[in-house]
Amino acid sequence: MKTDSFWKEVLETLFREFMQFFFPKIYQDIDFGKGYQFLDKEFQQITKHSKSGKKIVDKLVKVYLKGGWETWLLIHIEIQGQKGTDFAQRMYMYNYRIFDKYRKEVISLALLTDPDPNYLPNIYETKRWDFYHVFKFPLVKIINYINYDFERAYNKNIFALIVQAYLKTLETEGDDQTRFRWKRQFILLLYELGFTHETLVQVYRFIEWIMVLPDPLEDRLYDDLKQIEGDKTMPFLTYAERKGLKEGRKKGLIEGIQKGMQKGQILGLQKAIISVLEVKFAQADQTVIESVNKIQSLKKLEDLLHQAKIVKSMEEFAELLRD
Repeated sequence: MKTDSFWKEVLETLFREFMQFFFPKIYQDIDFGKGYQFLDKEFQQITKHSKSGKKIVDKLVKVYLKGGWETWLLIHIEIQGQKGTDFAQRMYMYNYRIFDKYRKEVISLALLTDPDPNYLPNIYETKRWDFYHVFKFPLVKIINYINYDFERAYNKNIFALIVQAYLKTLETEGDDQTRFRWKRQFILLLYELGFTHETLVQVYRFIEWIMVLPDPLEDRLYDDLKQIEGDKTMPFLTYAERKGLKEGRKKGLIEGIQKGMQKGQILGLQKAIISVLEVKFAQADQTVIESVNKIQSLKKLEDLLHQAKIVKSMEEFAELLRD
């Protein structure tokens, strides 16, 4: 199950909740009132010569501790459930490289999502003669949360829902009907939780992308949720994004073959934008359709496709076009 980009998104958006859920002792010492900063570009420079081909989400975060001290946190998340013999060694190497660059205290943490509860690579050590070196770091396994009381934790930390959704995704592999029921339950629960819109959207995106269902069941779920929502516009339409992209790109590909590759890319993006809007808002305004179809810049169309995914109304998208 390829979930690397989804873990990355949810970690960046819900870093505070992530720390509180998985590493509560560390969370208590961080002064979130002073903010925190992801140092992705700096970390890429540190690790660019790594020969590891493992699918890892590596994040370097600058945080402040209560009392005024400053430290760096290195967060490694294993996102494909693949065991490896060099995980602890890589953690040690990255920890030292960060320290060597910044000369600041570095705390390395790991979250593993593989299904083996006995795979706990949290120590790297070397010893020879009278030399002994040990590097040990906090490690959390999602599989260990199978019997966790998630319902009591929902209102305290939204990450409880994320973890349960991931575990149910593993549990329902090959059982689409059961996955459908759980996915529907999770999404309906989001409407009841009193978190911010941004938080709920991020959790919805994570659930939508990992709990994949066959198209007929996705359509059924979409129709169920639309009926429950009534006349309100659904705020979390990641499925609409995917469906619109699929339909739009399919049409664009057919026409692209007929009219040339670049023209096909333009047509595909135009149709993808319109399809996303139609699925999200039942129909696309004719003026908007005409305006989109006049645009011949690939970059501008790519930007508009991204905006189509996140706007909350057709009017908001139309205003973007006017601007």
